[in-house]
Amino acid sequence: MRSMTGYGRTQNVRDGREMTVEVKSVNHRFLDVSPRLPRHLGFAEDMLRKQISAAMQRGHVDVFVTYRNARSDARKVTCDAALAAAYRDAMAELAQATGAENNVSLYEYAQLPDVLTVTEQEEDREAVGELLIDTLKAALEEADAMRLREGEALKADLNVHLDGLESLRLQIAERAPGVTEEYRVRLLQRVAESGVTEIDQQRLIQEVAIFADRAAIDEEISRLDSHIRQAHKLMDGEEMCGSKLNFLVQEMNREVNTIGSKAMDADIAKMVVDAKSEIEKLREQIQNVE
Repeated sequence: MRSMTGYGRTQNVRDGREMTVEVKSVNHRFLDVSPRLPRHLGFAEDMLRKQISAAMQRGHVDVFVTYRNARSDARKVTCDAALAAAYRDAMAELAQATGAENNVSLYEYAQLPDVLTVTEQEEDREAVGELLIDTLKAALEEADAMRLREGEALKADLNVHLDGLESLRLQIAERAPGVTEEYRVRLLQRVAESGVTEIDQQRLIQEVAIFADRAAIDEEISRLDSHIRQAHKLMDGEEMCGSKLNFLVQEMNREVNTIGSKAMDADIAKMVVDAKSEIEKLREQIQNVE
């Protein structure tokens, strides 16, 4: 079991190229990847998305990529000689017109607008792409290790609440048979209190049978047991289980609500309230399960 919450960061340096990838993931209904790459690495976005899709199935994933090319051929400086000569001639003309000394240095010429231009050289896309994928894989492995640790903590907490729900289910199952008998006793008491001396046994049996049919919760208790067992099985499996667990919790809630509406018993009603509390805690935690 994995949580959808994870973090990983890796830095790689290769052939003068420095790549850093940071991965942050949180819970989300589907897989939602939000990459942030330097503009000149935009060509690698598709391969980045494919790599993340292969590693994660659900969650909102932010990916931050920083890149620095420190190779000697990373940049090129060009000189606009014609523009520099035009500046020189203009300076000479200005000196002649003003009588000032024309003592402009080479460094000062270099500082003039557009005389020197620094341009980024075209990147080796194959080399940069390989570096990005290798760095991303390492960051994803680190994030996955965290997601596994978080998943184990989630599993332990979910088991606590499932065990609590199972305990309440057993208490309800134990209490349920006595509800009909208590109704029969109360019915006889009401008849006696009304002053009727002769009891219509057939009518009494019929009334009790109708109540027993309306209050029967055996099927709901059985289905709730099945849902709890399935949840344990899913959590112990190897497949992604967040969506299935979420569905099972909805079904558990449905069964518990039905039990509450059919049982017509104060003790069971209290157990139903406690069961709903356990289910709500399950629902909250399952939102983080991949």
